[in-house]
Amino acid sequence: MEAKTYTTMLGGRELSIEVGKMAKLVSGSAVIRYGETMLLATAQGSDKPSTLDFLPLTVEFEERHYAIGKIPGSFMRRESRPGEKAILGARITDRQIRPLFPKGYKFETQVILTVMSADQANTPDILGPIGASVALSLSDIPWDGPCATVRVGYIGGAYVLNPTLQQLETSTMELVVAGTKDSVLMVEAGAQELNEDVMVGAIEFAHAQMQPLLELIETIQRECGQEKTKWQPAVDEAKEAVKAADLETMKKLSKERDLKSAILTAGKKAKGAAIKALRDGIIAELAPKPVTDDADLLETHAARVTALKNSFDKAQQLELRRMVIEDNIRADGRDPQTVRPIQIETGVIPRAHGSALFTRGETQVLGTATLGTGRDEQIIDDLGLEDGAKFLLHYNFPPYSTGEVKRLGGQSRREIGHGVLARRALAAVLPTYDAFPYVIRVVGDVLESNGSSSMATTCAGSLALLDAGVPLKAPVAGVAMGLVKEADKYAVLTDILGMEDALGDMDFKVCGTRTGITALQMDIKIKGITPALMREALEQARQARLHILDKMDAVIATPRTEMSTYAPRILTTKIPPDKIGGIIGPGGKNIRELEALGAEITIEQDGTVRIYSADSAAAAEVLKRIEGSAESAKVGAEYDGTVVKIMEFGAFINIIPGTDGMLHISQISEQRIDRVEDALNVGDKLRVKVASINPQGKIDLIRPELEGKIAPRAPKPPREGGDRGGRGGGGFRGNR
Repeated sequence: MEAKTYTTMLGGRELSIEVGKMAKLVSGSAVIRYGETMLLATAQGSDKPSTLDFLPLTVEFEERHYAIGKIPGSFMRRESRPGEKAILGARITDRQIRPLFPKGYKFETQVILTVMSADQANTPDILGPIGASVALSLSDIPWDGPCATVRVGYIGGAYVLNPTLQQLETSTMELVVAGTKDSVLMVEAGAQELNEDVMVGAIEFAHAQMQPLLELIETIQRECGQEKTKWQPAVDEAKEAVKAADLETMKKLSKERDLKSAILTAGKKAKGAAIKALRDGIIAELAPKPVTDDADLLETHAARVTALKNSFDKAQQLELRRMVIEDNIRADGRDPQTVRPIQIETGVIPRAHGSALFTRGETQVLGTATLGTGRDEQIIDDLGLEDGAKFLLHYNFPPYSTGEVKRLGGQSRREIGHGVLARRALAAVLPTYDAFPYVIRVVGDVLESNGSSSMATTCAGSLALLDAGVPLKAPVAGVAMGLVKEADKYAVLTDILGMEDALGDMDFKVCGTRTGITALQMDIKIKGITPALMREALEQARQARLHILDKMDAVIATPRTEMSTYAPRILTTKIPPDKIGGIIGPGGKNIRELEALGAEITIEQDGTVRIYSADSAAAAEVLKRIEGSAESAKVGAEYDGTVVKIMEFGAFINIIPGTDGMLHISQISEQRIDRVEDALNVGDKLRVKVASINPQGKIDLIRPELEGKIAPRAPKPPREGGDRGGRGGGGFRGNR
């Protein structure tokens, strides 16, 4: 294919798509440029179908540090496992392209996105989904694209398309929207307590603005794309007829045996047991196990049982959706608007700085908050502008939370994504670092899960922060909304169960305060979600959020006035920047001595000093010493000094960290001495007074108790031939 470049304007800047130049052996590839940010996208499918029963799609987002002219900071000095932003970039792309593969397609497919240049203004994460869309459109892989993704900011009351990283610093919203020509596929956002109308308007704005880009990708596919592989799911008419008959039989028998009552059984475990017993009874009747040792017959029976289980699952899904649409009742007996019962307890972990146990139905999260010092700031080694993070939120989803046994490993992409959503929700209400100079870590440990553990983490995290005494602007709650839509009938579901998430048509997570939204995430499984329906879902979510906030406020509505005895206290002062070196000392000697008193000290380049200690007396002593050390020597002032160096002509006395003065040999004692060592040794402590400071800053000292008892030194007459330097007066020998 001949190399070609296509361009369009997006957010007032040119976006170019180059095809046919790089990675030409792959099924589909494209280079996307936006400003000086550049990304290579490739898509490749396997020739043989997988034996897995789901689409084996993998998306990798590769950050290359040469993209910003850096060598990686890892020990091996090469890129290692993806960082958080790379994982989020892969998730955004995956969630956009996955719904557009044909149903039943099981050929292994891999999309790799490689960031080759990052100008630290135009974010590469938005180029990933665009590049994937182009690469898949060009390839021979069956795929119902194109789709596109854009970011929207809200600055000065106006929507801004694809704001730069610098613009995002002043934006009150960061919204990412993916969509096709006809519908929105995915939404993810963080906001500063914006109302629902602003959020829906931003989604509509994003969908309208991506249309020219979608048209451009269609043009590229038409002019340069390969013919798509002719693929249709294998259809065995006889098997399909059996499946249809099985489904009708299952619907009939499950209704006769009251599947609805089994679905309405209280409790996740009891419900599962009741449904399984009903299913197994029907299957045992329809396909009794043969009494035989014949392997072929046993294998045929096992396949028949699997087919009947699939038919039962489909019948169960249809019954659940019918109950919602026709009976206005859900799997746990609630109506669509009701939130599950909530229990809250704070202060549950003795040594944690703040903690809360939040239970909603059968979803339970333990939230903890830890307050750290500036040294606890997370170092970020990615391609963005940030080099550190002062607010961390980590989400853990252990297998026992769903009653399962699995191998424990590193955090999954799902855990990373859920944690970022909760962090975004809470970050909007945190105090500034200047007002509350702590590094803050929140951990959400999911102890039970039956729907929306990320939203429970948001609630538990907000409660734990208040329990730790963090002055939040307002408490934050989160709730997950679902949707069941059949033709023109639909029901928006509040606080969905895990079953409703799996069998429903939408997963819409909304977080916020009483004032407005701080974060949201929406994945849509069907077409036809209108702005009016989104507004309805957001209003229903707002009502649920207010209900949850009422429950939270009844336990703790404002920050604790007294912090945990185990949390570090902070004292802050400011010193002249030129005094920083003196406070630190040679090789950090002075600051280590101060920290040995029982405190941790951080010093910023502007001279801001923060002292962290759980011992208030130790912190006060360190503050006193630092402030004393930061002052400049003054003529006539007295100091408690320490001898740091002995010379023939006198002793250097440290009077302030980083500041030494000279006590001449003639001023050491009332009696004449021949050697300084006869009166002083290194390390001796003595009281001294500043007699003078010359224009070069050299300090002459005297001993205040000897003042007036020692005759002033008479100046020496100049030597013949000019002064060649020498001892006396604290001077230095000249060059010979």
